Parts: sequence; structure tokens; C-alpha cells
Amino acid sequence: MPDVAIAGFAKAPNVRETPGTTNGVEMLVPIFAEVFAQTGLSKQDIGFWCSGSSDYLAGRAFSFIAAVDAIGAFPPIHESHVEMDAAWALYEAWLKIKMGEVETALVYGFGKSSAGQLRRVLALQLDPYVVTPLWPDSVSIAGIQARLGLEAGLWSEKDLAEVAARGTGRDVAELLDTPYYADPLRRHDIAPITDGAAVIVLSTVERAREIVERPAVITGIEHRVDSPVLGARDLTRSPSTEAAAKALDLDGVDLAELHAPFTHQELILRTALGLGDGVQINPSGGALAANPMFSAGLARIGEAAVRIHDGESRKAVAHATSGPALQQNLVTVLEAR
Repeated sequence: MPDVAIAGFAKAPNVRETPGTTNGVEMLVPIFAEVFAQTGLSKQDIGFWCSGSSDYLAGRAFSFIAAVDAIGAFPPIHESHVEMDAAWALYEAWLKIKMGEVETALVYGFGKSSAGQLRRVLALQLDPYVVTPLWPDSVSIAGIQARLGLEAGLWSEKDLAEVAARGTGRDVAELLDTPYYADPLRRHDIAPITDGAAVIVLSTVERAREIVERPAVITGIEHRVDSPVLGARDLTRSPSTEAAAKALDLDGVDLAELHAPFTHQELILRTALGLGDGVQINPSGGALAANPMFSAGLARIGEAAVRIHDGESRKAVAHATSGPALQQNLVTVLEAR
């Protein structure tokens, strides 16, 4: 089976609110043009298209069909979709190339989080019979997770502030002096509501070498899932991330892009992946800087690939998450070869 590499990446501006529609077309058209200009490819060169988004977030059925308008009516395309972060769309596209069905693929994700009440929308991914009717919002669930870790002595509020300080440049003491938002979480512990989109071009390594000088070769990709029942798992760990990591070769990783929408979740992921002090964490700023729904995980993979393209990293790990409290996790290893 052919090896697969990332040959291009582009993302829309991450903003608190875009005036565009919930189908994402206004965000997608410019970044499609950007990635085509970056790679020298055209629509006719793409063998497979795959997207990630959510009808619940868009507030309409089959909203991803409207997003296809950004691609154009001609030529006809081979297309698929996942109702989750587009990192899982990348997994589907990766399989298409590995199986020899296509040579190139374009993966994109988008989300207009500002269109509704995001914290309530995310409650719809919980148990529909006994949990969702209580409407526990995503920030409150993360607060419970953070409190469990604090009481177990796994991290402190200072540890959380240090994660936030790395991305904001603010002083730890200053951050700790701010009020709680969802005890024990403060605003700097929580990813901002963000509208955004991202796109990645995948190809065989041979084709990627024609496009970019240093292709980011996908040398491993695994995803695992934990129970959706919050009381049935240890929320201070991420067993699914740990299981994915065990199936991958993470020796020599020098950079990590982690999809951690809350500061304490970065600590959980660093432990699950066994990342030491010598690994650069989230040079892009990560989800705490911008967390566009259904493209933030894909963007972690893209940001890691860009660092390999630019020669900043030789081996990187990228992580994406979906579901409540790190329920489902995808881990990708990228190398410069």
C-alpha cells in the first residue's frame, strides 16, 4: 500500500463571529483557492473529497450538502462526509489513498459556532435518555473533570494557569487572580467560541514530492473511543488516547499539536501520549487560542504538517478529540522523509 503525506494546508481566519451562513461556503471558498494556489493543483486533480461538520451546529438537515457549493458544480466529484471533526474525514481519505483507490484527496471541516448556544448544542452528544434532558453544558462537564483531577492531586490551579500562560504570554499570578467562570475553571482555561474552517490536501508520497519540498508523511494514525457514560470511566485519564499511543511509534517526537479545549485536558493528553519536557507543545496556540468546531482537530494535523514542511520539526504528533470530556481521540504521527 502506498505511503500517504500531507501536501497542503490552509485555514480561514478564526473569529468570534462571521457574518456568513451556517453552511460554511463563505469560509471555504477562499481557503480552497488558497490551498490550490499553494499546491499548484486544481479541482480536476482531486480524486476524493471528504468533509466534517454537524447538522446540529448548523441547525439544518444535510447542511454539508450546501457546503459542496463551495467546490462548484463541475467537474463531478467523489465525495463523503463525517458528522464530527474533520480529522476523522482525514482518516477516511487516508484509507482511500492507502487502498489505492485515489492518488489525491482534499479534506475540509467547518463550523459556525456563533450561530447558536454552543454549550447547549454540545449537550446533544450525551446520553439522550438520562443525561441530555438535564442539559449539562460542555463547560460544566469540563469543570467536573478538572475538579476530579485537583482533588486527586494530579494537577493544581497553578498548573492550569501555566498552560494558559504559555499561549497568552500573561503572568501566571495574574491569571490566578481572575475570577472563576465554572469553578474551578477560569475564562483562560476555556477555549473561545470560534467560527472557522480548515482544509488539508493529502496525496501519495510520490505525488507529494512533486508539490512540496518536505512532505509531511503520515507514518501512523490511530483512533479509539471511550464510554460515552461519564460515570463509567476515569475522567482524569484518557484511556482511548493511551491505547492509540501504544499502537504508534512516538519515539523522537519533537513537536505536538494537541486538541485540548480546556487547560487541564492538555495535561491529561501530555501524560497519555508520554510527552516529555523536550517536546514543543502547541506552537500554533492550540484550541485555547481558537477552537472552531469540526475543524479544530483537523487544524492540529495541518499545523503540525506545516512545521514539517518548514523544517521546524522532523517528527510531530497531532491529536484530535470528539465527544464529551475527551471521549473519542485520534492520534496522527507525521515525519519528514
